Amino acid sequence: MTVVRVPDAKVALSTASVYPESTATAFEIAARLGYDGVEVMVTPDPVSQDVDALRKLSDYHGVAILAIHAPCLIITRQVWGTEPWGKLVKARDVAEALGSPTVVVHPPFRWQREYARDFIAGIERMANETSVRFAVENMFPLRARGRAVVPYSPDYDPSEEDFRHFTLDLSHTAVSQSDALAMAGRMGERLTHIHIADGLGSARDEHLVPGRGTQPCAELLEDLATRGFDGTVVVEINTRRSEDRADREADIAEALAFTRLHLVAPALPAASK
Repeated sequence: MTVVRVPDAKVALSTASVYPESTATAFEIAARLGYDGVEVMVTPDPVSQDVDALRKLSDYHGVAILAIHAPCLIITRQVWGTEPWGKLVKARDVAEALGSPTVVVHPPFRWQREYARDFIAGIERMANETSVRFAVENMFPLRARGRAVVPYSPDYDPSEEDFRHFTLDLSHTAVSQSDALAMAGRMGERLTHIHIADGLGSARDEHLVPGRGTQPCAELLEDLATRGFDGTVVVEINTRRSEDRADREADIAEALAFTRLHLVAPALPAASK
């Protein structure tokens, strides 16, 4: 009989996966579908910014908050102030208060010149001050009419830099047309956080349900299981076009099933009795 090993990795739901529904809705859905926890995407939704509100949701639904995604997007440029380091300090403080092990952070935009100049050294300094992991996420160039512009500094792919921890996003590797498995290999043991999603390689950041695009989602999960990955795999899909709540939940349930199915590793045959 062939048996499999399931690693200690947790599977979480990004609160972004229920947009345009609320942060609170993500906790409810995660609990009902059997996710191990949530990653809170800090957005203009006041609940996503409020430690007390998040703690109450976590306690009520029995769902752990496994990561805080710092407000790094254009649409969150005024959330928690406008100073980039201040946003990361706040994200760290929230993660510490909620017992979340990870803060997800994007590379700086090129126009954030002072922040970009100090980003690598600054992340290292912050990592020395806390047990919270700052997991720097791969992004992508902007592509149009056959041209690509990289809006991030030092690059959209942080895997060549000396960060302690990384987040690998497979929708982003689709947009950048990167080899996701090679990027994971460069990240090595510093790969501690996954955004599992899919894409077709277009210029749009699609965040499809894993298995519906061209990215090696299954292969990556199986490789992580073989390595005994003990980080967090976060389902971060786009359900904005869902017709209704039932349609949205069906996609979120499918993504969870896909992740759990492939996050296993073959083991030696069981000994005969």
